[in-house]
Amino acid sequence: MNCDIDDLENQAEMEEKTRLINQVLELQHTLEDLSARVDAVKEENLKLKSENQVLGQYIENLMSASSVFQTTDTKSKRK
Repeated sequence: MNCDIDDLENQAEMEEKTRLINQVLELQHTLEDLSARVDAVKEENLKLKSENQVLGQYIENLMSASSVFQTTDTKSKRK
């Protein structure tokens, strides 16, 4: 009878260990997926920063070339 109880306890321990191992493996995969996503977002962020710099420079060049955005002397226009 003690043998049956020991066998049941061992089986329960093995099932618990198997469950925990599976949970750890699942968490590892989740971590890998999240890490890959973070890397992709960082890469996209760098790309967008670069594009924003180019667009900012383009807008700045357009503004400097346009007479609408040139500084004017308001006193001379009032006369």
